[in-house]
Amino acid sequence: MNITISIPSLKTDIPALNDAFQIAIGDIAGNVLPYCEGVLREPQPVLMAGLNYKTPWTRDASINTWNGAGLLMPEVTKNTLLSVLVEEGGRVRAGGEYWDAIIWALGAWHQYLYTGDRDFLAFAYEVVAASIEYFEATEWNPQTGLFRGPACYGDGVAAYPDLYAQTNGSSSIKQWPVCNPGLVSTPGEGIGMQALSTNCLYAAAYKIAGQMEEELHGRASSLWLVKSEELKQRIIGHFWDEDKGTFRYLVDEYGGSEAQEGMGLSLAMLLGIADDEQARRILAGAHITPSGIPCLWPNFARYERPDGNTFGRHSGTVWPHIQAFWAEAALRNGRMDLFLHDLTVLAGFACRDGHFAELYHPLDGSIYGGIQEGEAHPDKVWGSLSRQTWSATGFVRMILFGLAGAEFTTEGLRFAPVLPDHLGTVSLQGLSYRGWTINLELRGGGSRIARCTWNGADAAAFIPADGAGAVSLCLEMRP
Repeated sequence: MNITISIPSLKTDIPALNDAFQIAIGDIAGNVLPYCEGVLREPQPVLMAGLNYKTPWTRDASINTWNGAGLLMPEVTKNTLLSVLVEEGGRVRAGGEYWDAIIWALGAWHQYLYTGDRDFLAFAYEVVAASIEYFEATEWNPQTGLFRGPACYGDGVAAYPDLYAQTNGSSSIKQWPVCNPGLVSTPGEGIGMQALSTNCLYAAAYKIAGQMEEELHGRASSLWLVKSEELKQRIIGHFWDEDKGTFRYLVDEYGGSEAQEGMGLSLAMLLGIADDEQARRILAGAHITPSGIPCLWPNFARYERPDGNTFGRHSGTVWPHIQAFWAEAALRNGRMDLFLHDLTVLAGFACRDGHFAELYHPLDGSIYGGIQEGEAHPDKVWGSLSRQTWSATGFVRMILFGLAGAEFTTEGLRFAPVLPDHLGTVSLQGLSYRGWTINLELRGGGSRIARCTWNGADAAAFIPADGAGAVSLCLEMRP
């Protein structure tokens, strides 16, 4: 199995950050295994969801690619994205758990931005268009204009209010329609809830479809952007709570949920659903635990236990891939304090344990899988798996998209760092991007570039997409 893996290195004045970055790269590289599924015709190296997984997952494949794995191992992430597709009726669409399968569009778009592979882009556009058409027919709710289905990553019943935990002891939210036939929605899979995170992904997928079409043909149908904007406005109309200054978690005919969804709030800010003032209020009012942003808050009461194991697997616990999205959203909206909290806490966990775990206890930071129905015992604490890939790529995202402020476009790569003073000089060496090998050095502190040099000569903090070579880019920052 011959693959090419780019191994960048990080150096700051904080040893834990440097060590955690190295651990992350090791976790990612160690989860590459041969696999054959989807539209792959023979076993190819793909990126598994973690050490304890034997298959890729659609959401993991997409998030890992987006987080930067597509820069580190582009052949592997391409294979992984192809391995989670399904062929039906002569068309190929995103497979996996149906409600958030549309996240494949974000992974595929960033795969193209990182590599410039136009053959892949042409194929990906057809997949995204087919996926949108399929889910519009099966899961779009004409009464609300939203897409039905659970929250992104929330495949366990611990992510949902008591009504959705009525699954005859099963841990899987997919069992809910089977166990509650009188409550199912039609058409589609039958789970009528509409989640903030999932609908944010659909709004982004519409926009990406337009971007793909424009990149391929020089123009795009206005329909894609119209649908994206219409869905954005419906999300704001149904989910935004002006009095509380945040977005609701779930909308349904049974009262929904006002819980704080870490993934949904992060995506709303990162994907352009929330405006600047909404983002400010979200960040000001969010509940943050000592271990970082919880996946959901508050914890559902059914998981409270006298022995102190009081958090559901998907409610109250801390998942690093959500931390990464949240940290970046916080940084981009002026909350360096929130960014540094999740960055330093997660780095500390990785250095303590020697790997990035799947999830953590929100209060004491221990590796902790939470409580959830199933496993034949309602009080059993689930495991938190080892060397979880999206936890590791999430940390890479914090460095690459957070501190370095990397922004990938069809024209090239732009850097807009946000650098705290106490990190000293930040050096990110050996970053591969298309035909480039980039050595990036950040000096000073702040969010404004005072000077940028390219191999010693004054230049813009920009790497064109159509170039190639080795470049040393030095950015001097000021407040």
